[in-house]
Amino acid sequence: MKRPPIIASLIVAAAVGTMIYLGVWQLDRMDEKNSLLATYAANFDRPAIAFPELGPVADDAMFRKSEVTCLRVAEWQDNSGTAADGTKGFRHLARCVTGAEGPGALINVGVSNRPNMEVEWEGGPVSGWITQAPGQSTLVDSIMGRATARGPMLVADQPLAGLKQPARPSVDDIPNNHFAYAVQWFLFAVIALIIYGIALRARSRA
Repeated sequence: MKRPPIIASLIVAAAVGTMIYLGVWQLDRMDEKNSLLATYAANFDRPAIAFPELGPVADDAMFRKSEVTCLRVAEWQDNSGTAADGTKGFRHLARCVTGAEGPGALINVGVSNRPNMEVEWEGGPVSGWITQAPGQSTLVDSIMGRATARGPMLVADQPLAGLKQPARPSVDDIPNNHFAYAVQWFLFAVIALIIYGIALRARSRA
């Protein structure tokens, strides 16, 4: 039987070791995420706080009650969303001016079944729950834990006239796929070893 090639074996060993490390790291991330979700769930029952001006949303502020006074709406946005009754539609987001300076506040004022619906609202006080503004990260960023930090958003606890009540934020809406990622890395390591074993066997028969 031929001796395994040293350089190729070292490369495979390094790759397999890296995959196993990433799998273990994802399991550690899973434990951290579970603890974080428990904190978020407990925040619903904590006292209201001032709305944060900038992101990322602090762990002790996520899902807390808050209130914002919208002086005027600078911009309207809409994207897919869910109403409190479970129906799907379009959530209407108001980018509000809250002072002479500063980033203002993004508020989910309600849900409808019409995109680009013209919402008539000149502003005013709004109470609701603090959550994260919409944002996108790549799959690689999510796997590696480098997802882009998102700014704050207030989900109104009372909709504007003509709109449905938006669904209350939930910890179930926060992805927690670290266990699946860990399994994937472990499977990649096993597959790499199997392929290398098959290659060595074929080489010894040549």
